[in-house]
Amino acid sequence: MLSPIRPRSIWIQALTTLELIFHQAVRNIRKTHGNALIGLMLNIAQTIMLVAVFMLIFVFAGMRAAAIRGDTLIYLMSGVFLFMAHVKVISTVAGAEGPTSSMMKHQPMNTIVAIGGAALGELYIQVLTVFVILFFYHVLWTPVEIYQPVAAFSMLLAVWFSGLAIGVVLYAIKPWAPGISRLLTLLITRLNMVASGKFFLANSLPDAYLHYFMWNPLFQAIDQARGFAFINYNPMHTWALYPVVFGLVALLLGMLGEFMTRRMVSLSWSARQ
Repeated sequence: MLSPIRPRSIWIQALTTLELIFHQAVRNIRKTHGNALIGLMLNIAQTIMLVAVFMLIFVFAGMRAAAIRGDTLIYLMSGVFLFMAHVKVISTVAGAEGPTSSMMKHQPMNTIVAIGGAALGELYIQVLTVFVILFFYHVLWTPVEIYQPVAAFSMLLAVWFSGLAIGVVLYAIKPWAPGISRLLTLLITRLNMVASGKFFLANSLPDAYLHYFMWNPLFQAIDQARGFAFINYNPMHTWALYPVVFGLVALLLGMLGEFMTRRMVSLSWSARQ
């Protein structure tokens, strides 16, 4: 005989969902590479290569004078770390398993677990990458000095959250228009190569050009992170809470779209994705 389903409290349901998100995050980390250590090393190598390329551009283009007085590599890494965390979580969440995925046939799997697992797994990889690179830079090259390390790290969490929110919006669009969702994901990633402000400071931009970048939560977070990392830089045009406010609004819109999509899901959509 079938046993009756006992109603569970909201706290038990929340803990069960968090446990599922954790296991989904582990699955997503191992999905990129069978060996989690090699997957981490690949991400570290990608980040180091990006920093090296930007350093070469700074040297050969004569842009070192535009940086903050201090460690130029820390100046570049403060931009690259936040850039990688932002664009990676957007791509990962937007590409998470949708409502027509075969995994959704297994209870209690749902789209919230898929989104949360993708975002948490990417946060784990990016945070671990930051600490490993800074540790070896501190030990092998020169001591790392960050003015307000906790506040600077909070900017990394802020861009991760805003990237998660943007990814949820793209995730909600994907079942309806998968081609447009992929195009927007690629466009946001490429646009942030310039619009993120990795090469310049908000204080150094003329007012005529500043408004072209102020909409971007990544630009504001990188500028604020450099204010927290360097004692001699004070951001005057950006707001530390802007990425969080932007993320809350985008997350609300994305979850509304995802809820509507989940109610109207059709198996025929899987053929278009």
